[in-house]
Amino acid sequence: MDQFLAFGVVGLSTAAIYAVISGGLVVTYTTTGVFNFAHGAAGMMAAFIYWQFSIGWGWPVWLSLVVVLGVLTPLFGLLVEVAMRPVQPLGEAEKLVMTVALLSGLIALARWIWDPNEPRNLPQFFADQQPFHVFGATVTWHQALTMIVAILVAVGLRVLLFRTRAGTEMRATVDDRSLVGLTGADPVRANRIAWILGIELAAIGGVLIAPVVALDAMSLSLVIVSAYAAAIFGRLKSLPLTFLGAVVVGCMESYLTGYLPQNAYLPGIRLAAPAILLLLALLAFPHGRLRGRDRQLSPVPLPSLRGAVFLALVTVWSGLILATVLSDSDLITYGQIFAFGVLALSYVPLAGYAGQISLCQITLAGIGAIVCGHLGANGQWWAIIAAMVIAGIVGAAIALPALRLSGVYLALGTAAIAVIFDRWIFTLPSFDLFGLRVSFFDQGSVEVPGPTLLGYAIDTPQRITVFTAAVLAVATFGVALLRRGRLGRRLIALRDSEAAYATLGGNLLLSKMLVFGLSSALAGLGGALYGMQLGSVTGDQFSFISGLPIFLVVVLAGLGTVGSGLFTGAALAGPLNAIGVLWPMLREVSQAIPALLGIAFGAKAVKEGGIAAMRKQWNAAFADPLVMAALVVWTLVFWLLRLADAINGYLFFVAMLAAALLTPAIAGWRDRRAHSNGEGPEYPDAEIPVEWWGISRPWVNDDEEVLDRAIATES
Repeated sequence: MDQFLAFGVVGLSTAAIYAVISGGLVVTYTTTGVFNFAHGAAGMMAAFIYWQFSIGWGWPVWLSLVVVLGVLTPLFGLLVEVAMRPVQPLGEAEKLVMTVALLSGLIALARWIWDPNEPRNLPQFFADQQPFHVFGATVTWHQALTMIVAILVAVGLRVLLFRTRAGTEMRATVDDRSLVGLTGADPVRANRIAWILGIELAAIGGVLIAPVVALDAMSLSLVIVSAYAAAIFGRLKSLPLTFLGAVVVGCMESYLTGYLPQNAYLPGIRLAAPAILLLLALLAFPHGRLRGRDRQLSPVPLPSLRGAVFLALVTVWSGLILATVLSDSDLITYGQIFAFGVLALSYVPLAGYAGQISLCQITLAGIGAIVCGHLGANGQWWAIIAAMVIAGIVGAAIALPALRLSGVYLALGTAAIAVIFDRWIFTLPSFDLFGLRVSFFDQGSVEVPGPTLLGYAIDTPQRITVFTAAVLAVATFGVALLRRGRLGRRLIALRDSEAAYATLGGNLLLSKMLVFGLSSALAGLGGALYGMQLGSVTGDQFSFISGLPIFLVVVLAGLGTVGSGLFTGAALAGPLNAIGVLWPMLREVSQAIPALLGIAFGAKAVKEGGIAAMRKQWNAAFADPLVMAALVVWTLVFWLLRLADAINGYLFFVAMLAAALLTPAIAGWRDRRAHSNGEGPEYPDAEIPVEWWGISRPWVNDDEEVLDRAIATES
């Protein structure tokens, strides 16, 4: 009985911290409509800064707390509010990208400032005081402090929300933001207070929990999964139910630690328990209307066949160039462009066309790598097909709960699945199931050799690079055909309105299973190619956090754009890897670059996508045969010079960079000159108003869909 009470005290003290953190999460979401995935990272940064002040620099504890909680945290909350304000009217994926960017950026920043290989510890508050006893259970003063803080937070939030004008504005903003402005209240001020309060509570929770867990950027940031589960108990709106959920989560973790049987298969389930509880809560509890349903949906561009073929050829050509100018070791690093591209492309039909947000694509890539490694150990080509099929089946199974979930709930559900695989499934040793030997990473790594096709072994970095480039080209062209076909239009209709889609005879379950299966198969293919490129992979390479930058860059590139695959692969495996190789001290900083770009340009970029902006600059070049011919000749000349060792790799890179920068500039200059001389159409093709289609340029069949969607948007 004494042991039971002891674990209960530990659970309640942990639950108090979860209650504080999840309370801030609920306040922020219900007021602003933005679900803050970086909530835990904000608490993590507060804990590290508090450690720096109190331990690293030897400041008094009281002064460290005043500076961290009283000065830096409110300022950070103000900055976050300013960054998030422009994205509030946008769709769920576009709003999520800002908080995902913040999460990735804060983790990278913390790992750069505080070396993750150096152990750090924070002493518990009042550690020099003797613990006291309650009903036979020993209670430390730190545990008592956490419970007292949780009670004070609960009372304070109650007073704020129901006894102050600011609280009334915050509650009114939840119901109708536009109507609040008409009554003379200030919804912007309500949002500002909500963000400051939410970040403040996250910081308090981070400072309180850091002394009892490892002071690690990744671990502290993922503590938020337990707070997610508590918040879902409150359906993201009820603080009392959220606090009750925190008690359930905290006590469950504590009692699992004390009473879970010890064997090789169950330790991971304790770490994954909050994620499992989160997933069950999402599926079991009814969910109210999502905040921010009056969202602005980003347009889904219609790729032309000529453009899709051109992009596929460029992809293969890029693979050939890399394979012939880079060394074996460099190809292992930079050849990942195409594997990452396939994985990134899996988001396009799922999130871009169908509007289904998934944060577990990296997990499905891990499944693909595992299957390909185990079944293709001797170069069997069909192991790639098996990886796609099995990953697709797992993805189709995910579509079953997806039928019940949408928006931020679906994002949370898929995030929970990713964390369950990270902390439990991928850590399991081999076991037998119905006579079959099931093996994941087997607590180590998995070798993933290249396939043998028609007697030709793809077993060198050069061959694997060209092969992965060709696979990305085929996959890109296939996704473009999907968008142009009937299924693509049905998926976009599903994204626009699930209710209308079902009313008009669409099968929601079949459509979601189909698109989840298709995108999961692409993710599994990307994971298999990634494993081939590296030779062997571990479970850590397919963690939930590792997949967030891919999602971030895809959204910034344009969720519905087929070029997002190559763009994302080039961004993540190209310059970011180069920074880490050339300047190892800046490796962690380079990982924060996508996050910084997402925060700085996210609101603007997600409305049209970075590729659309680039396409506008390149339209004149694509329409100018002379400029494109010059670009091809320039590339061929420097390629041949590099193959002949007449120039080194750095000069070749500078030449390619110069071509990328000068080509659109020269084409634009030629286009303006032609128009000034009275040549060419009145408008460039990309800028012809819709009402002049068929007059200033020929009418094509694809224009009908574009015109229909434009009319629907205006109405």
